[in-house]
Amino acid sequence: MTKKLFIKTYGCQMNVYDSARMADVLAPHGYAPTETPEDADLVILNTCHIREKAAEKVYSELGRLRALKAARGTMVAVAGCVAQAEGAELARRGAKVADIVVGPQSYHRLPELIAKIAREGGQALETEFPPEDKFDHLPDGTGAVGVTAFLTVQEGCDKFCSFCVVPYTRGAEASRPVAAILKEARMLIARGARELTLLGQNVNAYRGAGEDGAPADFAALIRRLAALDGLHRIRYTTSHPNDMGDALIAAHRDVEALMPFLHLPVQSGSDAVLEAMNRRHSADDYRRIVARLRKARPDLALSSDFIVGFPGERDADFEATLKLIEEIEFAQAFSFKYSRRPGTPASVMRTQIPEAVKAERLAVLQSLITKQQAAFNRAQERRVLPVLFEAAGRKPGQITGRSPYLQPVHVAGTAALIGHVHPVRIETVLANSLSGQLLTEAVAS
Repeated sequence: MTKKLFIKTYGCQMNVYDSARMADVLAPHGYAPTETPEDADLVILNTCHIREKAAEKVYSELGRLRALKAARGTMVAVAGCVAQAEGAELARRGAKVADIVVGPQSYHRLPELIAKIAREGGQALETEFPPEDKFDHLPDGTGAVGVTAFLTVQEGCDKFCSFCVVPYTRGAEASRPVAAILKEARMLIARGARELTLLGQNVNAYRGAGEDGAPADFAALIRRLAALDGLHRIRYTTSHPNDMGDALIAAHRDVEALMPFLHLPVQSGSDAVLEAMNRRHSADDYRRIVARLRKARPDLALSSDFIVGFPGERDADFEATLKLIEEIEFAQAFSFKYSRRPGTPASVMRTQIPEAVKAERLAVLQSLITKQQAAFNRAQERRVLPVLFEAAGRKPGQITGRSPYLQPVHVAGTAALIGHVHPVRIETVLANSLSGQLLTEAVAS
């Protein structure tokens, strides 16, 4: 009999990818997706530990599931980084609701853990880093995917930024072999994907075994993927400035499929704050990297991450961040108030910044970023952009896709455009999207 599976995903794109693979793992065991937890035989909360009060949000969700579990006997699993970081406490506090607590390195063992609960009852806690590679145990997916798809190529991080929990929840850097990545990429293309976003906590630190057994770097992987039939576009996230080497910059110059939109987090424009963050690069290092990238790919647009109110951040440090933003000119950015992550060095620093100061600084920074994003979007007006069409639009006779810069674009068109790249003249810049006109009626491949 078919059982129903509901997965609620928190956080980053890697969690989105992990959720899809958990569904793949469970499909051969009779689990089919459902849209609501009320219909589910198994509910999985795939958690993220990056945001403030992440664990408390999980406990709140478990509280909401308590009645559902009592009424239907629904099995509940907590997966992801909160499970990894706070597994024992989560198992204790959620004992009456959470049947399974499993870290991101062990979700391939879900069928085994479910069977154990069915046989023995009780609760299963699996948060050790297993000796085997989870990717070796994942089945090939068989269902349809969208025009765009995620593909994890690297996990973990060795950078140990003082604010970040990733090295503790995802472990040390580990890269998948090129052959395994190509196999999954071909499978995704066969299922309908035309754009792949390569994922990793520190993705451009990729160092995997090449097809000849010799180590391959991230640039070599990109070039190999770009040669696959049917793949139109490649993106990647999240990258680190210290791993933006000559070969990768050259790939941005040479590889047509590699989109001219790069998310390159800097976090701060102050060298003092960057040192306290253990970023191991200066603001000028970042400026030099951006200059080299823009020389190699003049149409490159940048996105970044910023943390305001990091412990010890002075007014002068914040002004240095604003100066960097004004100089670089970002197409978009993600910005956050610093929040303590238990177990990280920054959480015990004595120079914590008052919440009111953090809120004020964040508002100023976001205002500047919003102006830059609006200016970048306005600059696309009257340009002809290649658009990869993904789905029908909200209005009848409308179709939507993405520009090379990830901007939503909608035009009058039919479903025949989906999965194809087509030139569009941008006519109108809206608040959250672009509107344009197809230049010809023929569908470009």
